[in-house]
Amino acid sequence: MAASYALDTTIAVVTPENIAFNYQLAGPFRRLPAYLIDVAVRWILIFGLVIGIYLIGGLIDFALLGPFAIAAGFLVYFGISWFYGTLMETYYNGRTVGKWALGIRAIDVDGRPISGKRAFLRNLLRIADLAPIAAVSTFSETVPPAFIIPTGMVGLATMLVTRRMQRLGDLAAGTMVIVDERSWRLPIAKVGDPRVPALASFFPGDYRVSRSMARTLAVYAERRHYLTSARRREVARHLTNPLIERFDFRSDIDPDLLMYALYYKTFLADSSAELPDLGPLAGYSPLRRDANKPVPHFDGIPTAEVVTDTGASQPMTEAVLPSGGSLPSSTAAPSTAAPPSPESPSPESTSQSPAPGNASESS
Repeated sequence: MAASYALDTTIAVVTPENIAFNYQLAGPFRRLPAYLIDVAVRWILIFGLVIGIYLIGGLIDFALLGPFAIAAGFLVYFGISWFYGTLMETYYNGRTVGKWALGIRAIDVDGRPISGKRAFLRNLLRIADLAPIAAVSTFSETVPPAFIIPTGMVGLATMLVTRRMQRLGDLAAGTMVIVDERSWRLPIAKVGDPRVPALASFFPGDYRVSRSMARTLAVYAERRHYLTSARRREVARHLTNPLIERFDFRSDIDPDLLMYALYYKTFLADSSAELPDLGPLAGYSPLRRDANKPVPHFDGIPTAEVVTDTGASQPMTEAVLPSGGSLPSSTAAPSTAAPPSPESPSPESTSQSPAPGNASESS
């Protein structure tokens, strides 16, 4: 007896930021109803515009406007038939009315939103996917032969033999159709650690993250309290290394805190808000060019907390700005060794006062 295998409809897409997302591919049973809805929408638009053109022609003088009205009707028909899908997918993030109703959308094979050129190409080749065209006489001998019924066998066969379930138009345009994740945005986490907005201020004001990176930041901020300190730094280091090189941050900066600072800048930053009092962190610069700049000593920073919208708070294990547990002194070089995973500070460490010479206390 032949073994049966379940059809895997998920695919992993690696974004330009080297982050992998899993998408569920939309199969024929979702795409066919979406196509039929779009056909109905197109015909409603065509009939509405054609009737409007003929009504205008009748009010003016159909004898004079008749040929123009007929030509305008044909232009409306072909224009809506050919450009409905192109314009909808270009300006509505890969969705048409039918795709929206069925919860699917078209994207590039690399996970990016579909462009106008790709949308035009995939809709241009739809006629090839609808082949062969069946004649009405196949079903009734009393009706003269008229090849008006698309079977879509070419598109269906192509979808079944391609890994991404692509029809000919998708293969030519480099697109695929996925099940839309309507609510990827997670509850916004509120940041109570003053180091986070301070570090976020070192990102350029015009820097904007991509959609995939914004999604990664939201997932990371929502799930970080489930991870150990070592695991958080391991995950964040992979994502923040390009940022450290691009913006010239110090190599010993805590990757978890840098990731959280970028999250703050992306979702919470208010350019008009003033930075809170940083206490012993005042005057510290995380940039590589300021590595030799003297900074004051301090003995510890209390545990910070992350507060979600639901009102629940999770204690955040201390993520010290430079790794190693404390800021470097004016005479010591920054440490590049990987620090042990720090746990929450003990009562003794949180109650220590700053070293002599500091006018402010740890916050």
